[in-house]
Amino acid sequence: MSFSTRLEVRVSDLDPQLHVTGAAYHQYADHSRFACVQAAGISVDELIADGFGPVNLETTIKFHRELRGGDSVDVSCQWLWGTGKTYRVEQVLTRADGEVAATVINVSGLMDLRARRLVLDPAREWAARASKPELLGFPGAS
Repeated sequence: MSFSTRLEVRVSDLDPQLHVTGAAYHQYADHSRFACVQAAGISVDELIADGFGPVNLETTIKFHRELRGGDSVDVSCQWLWGTGKTYRVEQVLTRADGEVAATVINVSGLMDLRARRLVLDPAREWAARASKPELLGFPGAS
């Protein structure tokens, strides 16, 4: 199951040429991932109270088409789980006209805040807290 959030480009997201700044692309992706986690039924406050915190280890943005003032953008989230300490979230930012503006790939982990180390099985921790695990791309969830 895919997840998407629609965002409106704000004036504060623009550079002097009225293009969306690179930092705003990061923020759009972050916002959509957070919204996806919430839609999956996970309370980030409870996650942190349990001693875990998500960490972003790497972000890659590929720009395809410009976003400008007045645009809206749909930001998708596709969670990809492996067997290690990290996982990926691939996101596509699509303009209202259907053109892909950018793709964002995040490599993330879940930190044990007490030990200050990445947990060995982040998928297990996320899945245990999700009421809608299919939004986080867990195999077998529907």
